[in-house]
Amino acid sequence: MTGFIDNLIILPILLPMATGALLLMFDDRLRNARALVSLASTVMLLVGSVLLVMQANAQPTGALAVYELGNWPAPFGIVLVADRLSAMMVLVTAILGISALVYSLARWHSAGSSFHSLFQFLLMGVNGAFLTGDVFNLFVFFEVMLAASYGLALHGQGAARVKASLHYIAVNLAASFLFLIGAALIYGVTGTLNMADLASKVANIAEMDRGLLETGAAILGVAFLIKAGMWPLGFWLPTSYAAAAAPVAAVFAIMTKVGVYAVLRISTLAFGAEAGVSAGFGNTVLLVGGLATLAFGTIGVLAAQTTSRLAGYSVLVSSGTLLATMGMGNAGATSGALFYLVVSTLAISAFFMLVELLDRVRIEGADVLAVTMEAYGDDEEGDEEDEIGVAIPATLAVLSISFGLCILLIAGLPPLAGFVAKVAIISAIFNPDGLTQTAPIPPSAWWLTALLIFSGFAALVALTRTWINTFWATMSERPAPVRVIEIAPVLLLLCLTVATTILAGPALSYTQAIADQLYTPAPVIEEVLEPPAPGQLVEVVP
Repeated sequence: MTGFIDNLIILPILLPMATGALLLMFDDRLRNARALVSLASTVMLLVGSVLLVMQANAQPTGALAVYELGNWPAPFGIVLVADRLSAMMVLVTAILGISALVYSLARWHSAGSSFHSLFQFLLMGVNGAFLTGDVFNLFVFFEVMLAASYGLALHGQGAARVKASLHYIAVNLAASFLFLIGAALIYGVTGTLNMADLASKVANIAEMDRGLLETGAAILGVAFLIKAGMWPLGFWLPTSYAAAAAPVAAVFAIMTKVGVYAVLRISTLAFGAEAGVSAGFGNTVLLVGGLATLAFGTIGVLAAQTTSRLAGYSVLVSSGTLLATMGMGNAGATSGALFYLVVSTLAISAFFMLVELLDRVRIEGADVLAVTMEAYGDDEEGDEEDEIGVAIPATLAVLSISFGLCILLIAGLPPLAGFVAKVAIISAIFNPDGLTQTAPIPPSAWWLTALLIFSGFAALVALTRTWINTFWATMSERPAPVRVIEIAPVLLLLCLTVATTILAGPALSYTQAIADQLYTPAPVIEEVLEPPAPGQLVEVVP
């Protein structure tokens, strides 16, 4: 058992990789066996993720686990690094993975070939991006994740899906090219791509090379921000996510957070307070770009002509909130943002799956309001899908309650966790030093607060309009053919957000510990460059 715990950090990568490779050997006649193996592997991944969070949180002040692949120490060898942040992100990925996988068993897993293998490789890439300790392997895991996502985005049928997926593939190939250029420039200047080693060298870079370093970091940032969907780089996201199959879009909700995570990790580690002249590099861009993304996403939510596009623009609102808050450079606000990240990701993922179920009870065109249709590209024709499932008791009531919870969570209304997260962010940006705060409040705090409130109001209006058009206009028209394995994952995710609300105090303490560790990276740098014996946990004081 001790050996298993010592090597736990690599499990979220190896397990989906081995499962994905194994499932390639199953032909379509073994579809049920393939689904069973995939589901069992994802359940094991969830158990391993919970243990990883417990391991990372083993010490009251935080713990850092460093795993040397090949027993070569950093910065020469490849290392995996697990702290509270990466462990939390792996756990969220596992929860979304098992929810989307269960939902797909109703129909989508058999709508094309290699669905389960692609799904497992996607989990492998996402988990690897969260756990890697160097930029080059971050690129490798990005590519694994994107390659699998290309196949999943094209999963199913329909011209609209193919068109949106080709846009998605083209944009992300360009982002990968930029990623490689940025990493090469940084390596050319510093001679390393290990994140901890890079952080230790940034402050001592010669002035003549600093411009090249910051250029490389900026290009790298553009690649991350394309993935995060920052305006104007995220124009592709609403259409691509709306066109994807429901379980695929649900698990894609974590992919934008991979871009946000990479920006947060590298900006606080390499360009934090100890980075000398380059300290705080890019924070202004994150703040302004995040506010612009938040505003654009809010307008998109109001103008969206279909529920699936509304969900896509909600992803942009979530990304904009996170990027703008990170740009404030405030540990307390970052803590609230991390809490918001978890809640919004779970809520949006549930909403993507719920959208497909709502389409089965909605009168076609009932939620269409003629507002800027051409401006938001809603001229593509939808694809007809065969209805499946049987009506279950009180289906409409369950769908309606689920949709109501999504409204509260996405709009950030009390009493659920979305409201708690926004209050935590606003409280921190107005009181960065606590109640003894005497420094003047920056204008950006007012802008962010205004946009957070307005985006919540816009989401409330748009979602309530859809809710009325769906349930009040169509309740007596037809039953809702929904299977239990389709609605159960939605309810699971929503119940988790309710549990997060009840446990908001401990959850915010956990995210505050993450933020403190991010903004004091010196102990992390020391531990990665001088790692302990394999599997040994070392206490890191935030």
